[in-house]
Formats: sequence, structure tokens, C-alpha cells
Amino acid sequence: MKTVLTIAGVDSGGGAGVAADLKTFAALGVHGTCIITSVTAQNTRGVLNSFDIPVGFIKEQFDAVISDIRIDYAKTGMLSSPDIVRTVASLVKKHKLQLVIDPVMAAEAGGKLLRDEAVSVLIEKLLPLASVVTPNVFEAERLSGLKIKDIKGAEKAARKIHELGAKAVIVTGGHLQGTDVLYADGEFTHIEGKLLKGGTHGSGCTHSAALTAELARGTPLIEAARSAKKFVEHAIVASEKIGGGAGPVNQLGHMIEESERYYVIKNVEEAVDTIETKMAAELIPEVGCNIAMGVPNATSISDVAAVSGRIVRLKGSPHAVGCVAFGASSHIARIVLTAMQFDSSVRAAMNIRYSEDALEACKELGLRMASFSRKDEPEGVSTMEWGVAEAIKKEGRVPDVIYDKGDVGKEAMIRLLGKDAKEVAGRAIDISCAMAGKK
Repeated sequence: MKTVLTIAGVDSGGGAGVAADLKTFAALGVHGTCIITSVTAQNTRGVLNSFDIPVGFIKEQFDAVISDIRIDYAKTGMLSSPDIVRTVASLVKKHKLQLVIDPVMAAEAGGKLLRDEAVSVLIEKLLPLASVVTPNVFEAERLSGLKIKDIKGAEKAARKIHELGAKAVIVTGGHLQGTDVLYADGEFTHIEGKLLKGGTHGSGCTHSAALTAELARGTPLIEAARSAKKFVEHAIVASEKIGGGAGPVNQLGHMIEESERYYVIKNVEEAVDTIETKMAAELIPEVGCNIAMGVPNATSISDVAAVSGRIVRLKGSPHAVGCVAFGASSHIARIVLTAMQFDSSVRAAMNIRYSEDALEACKELGLRMASFSRKDEPEGVSTMEWGVAEAIKKEGRVPDVIYDKGDVGKEAMIRLLGKDAKEVAGRAIDISCAMAGKK
């Protein structure tokens, strides 16, 4: 197992600093060691006070770790005073550590973490030792002396910081529409991302720690930067508000997403099995049917799983053609994504053949129903997105059933919606049973 070292402060709220670093290291499968430089009285609202560890004890921590444990990569975080910066720079240089610098200057929740008089020492003594430095926009402005308003400004600042001694620079993009700017070996690489909803307390620490872990494992810099970017995005999406201020990121976000995607695949597969064994084939439209389910917070077709082909009639029974996969069906996925915009708990949908008997069965089962007319469909819009949204607006909430009676060259259709694929498949079975009971 690779072993990494964080040299940083302690956030008593557990969201940033050493706590964020160690959680990130563990999530990425490397062993984390730590040297504490400062202790803060901090919560989600901000830093109330801080206490610097005496430099003599910082040296003792260093000696204890380095004398016994091989360090594959190290990172720095909060180094609040000139003396602490000098001490850490001296020890990093002495032990020839490969180093990621997160030039922490202020807490995400509020509060200064790097004294003004320490900035020049950091630039002079520590930056030349960095394999990579990862400032945000405000930190990059302070280090470079340049104002940053856009990507071009970030590029100029990154080049300037490189000239101060850092081998590579990543200006993180939380204030650049989500795009990180990497400068290394005389070339710029833009690492695109998203501006995401969620807590960001500890996001800078988490990003630099993820980068450190990837570099320790031998990942090339550009790939490591992309992985760190993706890791922190998952952590932001999975964040939870635990206090009155900024919510801390969740370093298990990538694992949570993987487990959610696995759950969705299994849920749709079980729903398909139910449809194949229990649903009447007469509910399958001429164009075939499909069933889909999205992950929580789904925003694109790639976040929605469906049958890669369709469910068709074969020898008088429903039969799925293809396997269940994400991004497999644009048509049914758009129904799910549109419904989720109105109610995020409604994550599944299925289309079945339109008939008056099927509608009557839906009524008997007490399902909430809404419809739209394809004759009213504006030009240049997606039927699924417009029609589903139109029906939801008419109902005032996401109904269980949305149907239309078709138009010239367009087959009439019933769409079933629900919280998961198995619930939707169950409704289709109930409808087929109700219809059978009428015969």
C-alpha cells in the first residue's frame, strides 16, 4: 500500500484540514499519516480561533513519521505562520519529499488561516519544492499578484506561479465555471467540470489530497488531476448540511454513486424479469416498450438505466431484447429526467400500449392520470420533454400515468411513472390483471 503524508491543521468541525485529507486518503486506498501544524476552534460557520503547534513539536512529529514510515508523496495544507512555513520547507527539503502544496489562506466557511507575513515566506521557501501547487482563484491572485476574471487570467496566473518555482500549477475552477487550469511542462490543460449544488466545506483540501493519493500511486499528472476533479465533484454532490453554515463534502461520494448505479441496474433487471413473466403481451405497443430508472440527482441520459434494445412481443409473451445499461434509451430516459425536474423522488418510467381498456383499468386502480395532445406540440421540441412537462403542469404534480391519443403517424401511448422500476412494473402487471378480469 502506498503511504502519504498530510502536513496541515485540524478542523474541530471535521470538514476540512487533516480530517478531510485522511478521509480522502482512505477512500482512495492509500495509507494516510499526518503532522499537525495548527489546531482550530472551527465549525461550519467559520474559524473562531486557532492555536499553532510549536515548531519544535512539528519537528518531532516529522521525525517520528519519517524515521519509521516510507512516504511516497506528501501534501501541505494550513501553515499559518512564517516560522511554521520555514520549518516545513526545511524538513520537506531535508527528506526530499515529493510535494503537493494546497496554499490554504482562508477557510471555506470563513476565517483567515495564513497570516499576511507568511505569504512571502511560502512563495520564497516552499513553492520551489512543489511538484504541484493547487490554489483556488483567490489564492492564485495572491501568489501571482495578478487579477483573475476568466480562464485566460487563470492561465497567466498559473504561468506566473510556475515561474516562482512550482513545477506544475492547478488553478482550481470553483470560481471559473467549474474548469480547472493546469500548467505543466510549458502547456496548459483545461480540466472541465460542473458547478454543482452541495456543500463545499473542505473541497480544496479534498481535491489536493485526492491529487496527492493519485500521484503516490503513480498516476500521470493530467490523469491524476482529472481523477481528483471527479472525486471532489462526487464529494460535493454527496455532501450533507450538518450545521448552520457550509456543508462539508463527503469523501465517500464516489462510492455512494457507484452503489446507487449498481442498485438502479439491479432494480431495472428485476423489473424486466417481472414484466417478462407476468405482464400480458397486449400491453406492448407496436414500437415496443421499455422501462427505465435514474440515479438520485440524475441530470443526463447517461444517469438513466434502461433495456439497451426494447421489450417486444415474442411468441405471445414480453421479451427483452438487449441488456440493462445506463444511457441505453434516450426516449424513456427523457421521460424520467423530465419527471425528476418536478419531483426528484419519481425516478422511473415505462411506456405501454394505449387503449381505452387500459385507461379504464388505471382509473379502477386509483392511479392519478394526466394527458397531453400531440396536436398542440410546438415545432422543434422533444415530444417526451414537452408532453410530459405539459401533463405534469396540468395535474399540478407528477401523476402515476401520462397518456396521449397520438396523431398522424404517431402511435398513441400510455406512460407509467413511479419511484423505482419495480414499482412501475408492478403497476403494469396490475393493469394487465385488471384488463384480464374484464374479459
